[in-house]
Amino acid sequence: MRYAGFSMSNHLIVHITKLKNSEGLPLPHYQTEHSAGVDLYAAVDGETTIDAGKWKLIPTGIALAIPEGYEGQVRPRSGLALKHGIGLLNGPGTIDADYRGEIGIILFNFSDAAFLVRRGDRIAQLVFAKLEKARFETVEQLSETARGAGGFGHTGRK
Repeated sequence: MRYAGFSMSNHLIVHITKLKNSEGLPLPHYQTEHSAGVDLYAAVDGETTIDAGKWKLIPTGIALAIPEGYEGQVRPRSGLALKHGIGLLNGPGTIDADYRGEIGIILFNFSDAAFLVRRGDRIAQLVFAKLEKARFETVEQLSETARGAGGFGHTGRK
């Protein structure tokens, strides 16, 4: 068994298991040399429909062991969003380092037409990110900034 961490080439090593429903599907892989994320594939039986304004949990047929100190970020695919109005209900989604179950993608149909998901469709992207843990300290007052408590569009529209 290889160590979950970094290889000699400084690439993060993530252990992956193909589940029974992954037969015939490719493993996640980078499409180009400088791709930030890998594509995740639909491991549905045949096909499934997501009605307009609805969502479905789509299986991927894989489980991961992400090294401690990292997370997997599940993000929507821009082509599905632009061409079909398909995104993620909780995007970006987080896969914690201690999760070992099947990766599932909650696809949401923002469009006004039903969308068909076929076995093997690329449905989301997975990006890995290093984490920083926070320790919280209670204080009587926060430090002042020029922005202060302004938020939710307080700088206006340009």
